[in-house]
Amino acid sequence: MARIIITGANEGIGFHMAFQFLQDGHMVSILDLKLNNLQPLKEKYTDALLLFECDVRNPQTLIQSTNDTVSAFGGIDYAIHNAAKCPFTNLEDTADDEYRDVFDVNYHGAINMTRAVLPAMKKNSAGRIFFTSSGVGVMGFVNISAYASTKGALESLAKCMNIEYQDTGITFHLIHPPLTRTTSARPLPVPEEFKADPYKVGVGIAKNIHKKRFIICHSFSQRLQTRMMYLFPVKFGRLMSKMTAQQNSK
Repeated sequence: MARIIITGANEGIGFHMAFQFLQDGHMVSILDLKLNNLQPLKEKYTDALLLFECDVRNPQTLIQSTNDTVSAFGGIDYAIHNAAKCPFTNLEDTADDEYRDVFDVNYHGAINMTRAVLPAMKKNSAGRIFFTSSGVGVMGFVNISAYASTKGALESLAKCMNIEYQDTGITFHLIHPPLTRTTSARPLPVPEEFKADPYKVGVGIAKNIHKKRFIICHSFSQRLQTRMMYLFPVKFGRLMSKMTAQQNSK
């Protein structure tokens, strides 16, 4: 049984991850701006599920929610930063304040979560911290530079943290889901048939998250695709953008 804290799980991939964790007998604490979709789960998993209305941009509320989780669960084994914001605009049409807010949620939110859980993990000399990344953070994509830049920053952050904390028993990992049919991805000009089922992705990640890999994917095919993105990032990004434009022009 693992004690898991996750940001951004009221819907989409995070929701299905949390649901599978609970089904598998783990204890889960969810931090999100909204919690309405999680109430049925709370009724079913009264003791195993904690819910906190929390903004990852606010370090103090995150620390308080984390401390309350530690008090209830006795510690934290896994911490997953899944909260994200994604505007679909080009650079010239994206205001500086929008760029900052995307970084505050996606990147600084990960830093805030890491700082919040480190004391409990260091006390136990063990713990695993996961940042949800994205293929666009590796290969790039059209009209998504704010979001993609934060994911690229998370890629570097996870690598740096692994080096900094290599002697503590704490490890850092990246979650790499495919493009998925979520609310945040709905405005993206990509045909729905190109997007994965959030249930399958969330369940797959939950089933694979215990593996000792730096990069966690929901399926073998996604692992292969992610490897290709790392090998040929610019070519892959241009190809995917071109395929999307061709599909939308039909």
